[in-house]
Amino acid sequence: MIDLRSDTVTRPTPEMLSIMTEAPVGDDVFGEDPTINALEERVAAMFGKQAGLFVPSGTMGNQLGLFMLTDPCDEIITDESAHIFNYEAGGCAFLSGVQLRPLPGINGILTPELIEPAIRTRNDWDPHTRVIGLENTTNRGGGACYTADNLTAIRKLARRYSLSVHLDGARIWNAMIATGIKAEFFGEVADTISVCFSKGLGAPVGSMLLADRDMIRMARRMRKVLGGGMRQAGLLAAAARYALDYHYAKLEHDHRRAAVLAREIDGMAAFDIRLDSVQTNIVIFDTLRVDASAVLGKLENAGIAMVPFGPRRIRAVFHHQITDQDLDKTIDTLGRISREN
Repeated sequence: MIDLRSDTVTRPTPEMLSIMTEAPVGDDVFGEDPTINALEERVAAMFGKQAGLFVPSGTMGNQLGLFMLTDPCDEIITDESAHIFNYEAGGCAFLSGVQLRPLPGINGILTPELIEPAIRTRNDWDPHTRVIGLENTTNRGGGACYTADNLTAIRKLARRYSLSVHLDGARIWNAMIATGIKAEFFGEVADTISVCFSKGLGAPVGSMLLADRDMIRMARRMRKVLGGGMRQAGLLAAAARYALDYHYAKLEHDHRRAAVLAREIDGMAAFDIRLDSVQTNIVIFDTLRVDASAVLGKLENAGIAMVPFGPRRIRAVFHHQITDQDLDKTIDTLGRISREN
């Protein structure tokens, strides 16, 4: 199966499994796992943050970060396609007692011009705007990236209104490869950052929340409240470390293959695609003549898996276990489906 459903479907490589079995471990609830401690220190230093907290998932990383930055009855401004709005089960309302204010960005990208009119006054009857929630790269936006200039402008806006910035960096590694922006820049922009090791990097489990020491101290306790306290999880941190060391550089090949697929789809009569949105490893395209389910069924029969992103929208995501031969077969199959429809 050529599995393009997500970059979360990768399997640990033999080399990664070997590193996992050799990792020194301890009880992380007691702060005694040396492999986790080393990874937290390393990634925090990369992004210019004081501390990090290894967590099971990106959703937990996001929810912990937003919990630290808000009080009940606050409001978080985000894009209408954001992961925290669409894929985290209403967690902000349930866990933090806050509401989200979704805005119609472009490919999931917000700008100061969109954000500023949505900032609330501090009347008693208003939910108080407290956080600007950004996602980089954007999932439903097709893997689009924020520019350094836009992020700088948003940070200035946040400071002017005494707001915090949370960055959902589930695919921040892809954004760094695509834009050349260094990790420490994102640390200057955002008060809290969630980064993921199990998406583009291909580790089996794990994300990390980055912030100052006091916030991470509070987040560690809240992680325990949510059931996220792990014991000898250095096995997982070792896989994340290996992925950071050896899979990060491979992201550029994922981006290249995604761009090739997008250009080929652009020439197929049965499909429509916005090439400007394909900046990293995600390809989102529309079916013009039949429902997405019909195309997905034919792809599945050919041994290719993608996911529906709407009644006539399909998403494909590249990762390090997709080869050029897989890409060629996918292009040929989509071309045949286009001609048949």
